[in-house]
Parts: sequence; C-alpha cells; structure tokens
Amino acid sequence: MSATTLPALELRGLTKSFELHQQHGTRLDVLDAVDLTLHAGECVALAGPSGAGKSTLLRVIYANYRPSQGAVRVRHDGAWVDLATATPHEVLAVRRHTLGYVSQFLRVIPRVPAQDIVAEPLLAAGVAMDEARERAGALLQRLNVPTRLWSLPPGTFSGGEQQRVNIARGLIVPRPLLLLDEPTASLDAANREVVAGLLEEARRAGAAILGIFHDEDMRDRVATRLFPMRPLAPT
Repeated sequence: MSATTLPALELRGLTKSFELHQQHGTRLDVLDAVDLTLHAGECVALAGPSGAGKSTLLRVIYANYRPSQGAVRVRHDGAWVDLATATPHEVLAVRRHTLGYVSQFLRVIPRVPAQDIVAEPLLAAGVAMDEARERAGALLQRLNVPTRLWSLPPGTFSGGEQQRVNIARGLIVPRPLLLLDEPTASLDAANREVVAGLLEEARRAGAAILGIFHDEDMRDRVATRLFPMRPLAPT
C-alpha cells in the first residue's frame, strides 16, 4: 500500500453508550474513543471477545446507530462525509454508492425471487434488467446456490443458502468501503473459501474492508491486519 494512499474511512474519538430505559436509565458504555484509519486495499478484522462492541462499531459506521461522541468520516465522491452528523439523504447516498454492508442475516421483502434480490442493487445503480439478472445469476452460481432456487423466494432456503444470497446481494455492486458482520458464520468450508476469494478480489480492486470473522481460519485468510477490541469495564 502506498504511503500516499488516501484513507477510505477515519474514526476519531468514536464513543457509543446506550441508555437502558427499562432499567431506570442505566447507561451501558460500549465504545470509548475509538480511533481507526482504513485505507483502500486493506482488510481489517475486528478482534476481541463477545461484548467488545464489534457489531456495534459496524452499525455506528453504517449509521444504524448515532454515536454518542466522535466522527465517522467516509470518503464519498472525493470528499469527506461525517456520518455521525450526516442528514438521512446524505446517509442514503453514501450507502448507495460508497458503503456496503453484509450482515449475518438476510432481510428481504417476502415472495421476491432470490435472483431479483441479488440483482436489485444493480438496478438501483442504473444497470438494465437483463444484465442485472445475468450478473446476479453468475454470482449465485459462483456461490453454489443451485439454479433451481434462483426463481424462488429465499425464506424457505437453508441458513447457508440464505447467507450466500445475502453475500451475493452485498457484493454484486463494487463499493469502495465494505463492512462485514460475520458473513461466513453459517457456511461450510468450501463456501467460506469461495467468499474468501471474492473478498480478496474486492480488496485487490481497491476496496477497503472492515469485518468481523469469528472463524480464525477465515480471518487469517483474508485479513491484512487486526484491530483489537475489548469490553469496557462497568462504570
């Protein structure tokens, strides 16, 4: 990585606490002054025990949660956007063009065929329907989702099949910054290897990747460095 490579993501002083209203307003501190810089071509794995705030950190970056303090600076269209203070319109624009997210679970509209679920981000990016469905089918095939399932809604698929549809949807549009929350947790070794290959291709193409990989072999396979996290002591 060149020393002059511009960062894709900068976290500065990122802090997140939750107020537990059902427990008399008790405050739960999860993140405390997190600083992290992520460059294009890196895959940084968040490392630490359960309760260290890894998933919360990803959700704060994706603007599902507002941070209590600090900045979430994403390079979008050549300029910095701070998602900690961005408007909903700005957040949607960053998600559409710059920031991808693959969670552990597939959340989709019922009765929509798997191939169309995967093709939808391409359609949103302006790709024609026939090309979008063709590219979606090619990626589903690479992820070993049987052709007979492509025209079916994935609600009745196995957990591993649903997750492969989820991964295909998350990776179908190349984005400069990609967040991964245990994307291979329900996959067997052969399909984990396929996903590892896809992530390596994305990284070599210039994507900056930040992820949680509880499978150590997967983490060792794809990560270029680790970012250690630990649970905060109770206050």
